[in-house]
Amino acid sequence: MAMHGLTGAGDEQIPPGMAMSMEQHMLDMGAQMMQSLKPIKEMNQHVCTFALYSDDMSRQIQTHHYVTRLNQDFLQCAVYDSDDSRGRLIGVEYIVSDKIFETLPPDEQKLWHTHAYEIKSGLWMNPGVPEMMMKPELENLTKSYGKFWCTWQTDRGDVLPTGPPALMMSPQAVNLGMVKAELLKKRDDKYNVSSEALKTSRVELPEPEWLNPQADYWKQHGKGFKIDVETTDMKRREGVGFP
Repeated sequence: MAMHGLTGAGDEQIPPGMAMSMEQHMLDMGAQMMQSLKPIKEMNQHVCTFALYSDDMSRQIQTHHYVTRLNQDFLQCAVYDSDDSRGRLIGVEYIVSDKIFETLPPDEQKLWHTHAYEIKSGLWMNPGVPEMMMKPELENLTKSYGKFWCTWQTDRGDVLPTGPPALMMSPQAVNLGMVKAELLKKRDDKYNVSSEALKTSRVELPEPEWLNPQADYWKQHGKGFKIDVETTDMKRREGVGFP
């Protein structure tokens, strides 16, 4: 049986499946020409950065965010594990301005993380885009907050998106939140960049006047968040029985 795609440990297929047929390729090409695909075409930035699992911060991953701007205060990102044509969709991140973040209830704010350190330290980058062009955007993003759910844990070798989603946190300037040197070097080598040089070039980016302490909850409380799936009674339409 023919297989095609990315492989994991032991050359295991990720995800498992048969190779695309010529008919499927033709169908996709025809649909692409006939359909607008408007939401996809609004993705206008590629960001490469890093994330850590909220319940196990020893697990760190490189991420590729494909960003759509809905307005000045709200971005939505499809997150992939690589930037090649076979990259796997591993989650979604929502990014809001500080103005919107302050309207959220405290229990909701606990699920979000800040971006100031991630950007100022040179971890957050837009591959191929001149740094000077990105400066105004980066200045705005230092004051933003993100909520990132990982739905496919390819870093641990999952060949399919199994289990509940995992909440992710951003890197921070404390021991648990520091990105591993080997992970950073691998990214920098791939794009022929220096995170240290990016950090230096961003020294003059103003620090946010205030970061809400409800975000990056683990820094204050040493606790993360994890989803457990449980069986529950279904809400039913009135007058409709089951099954």
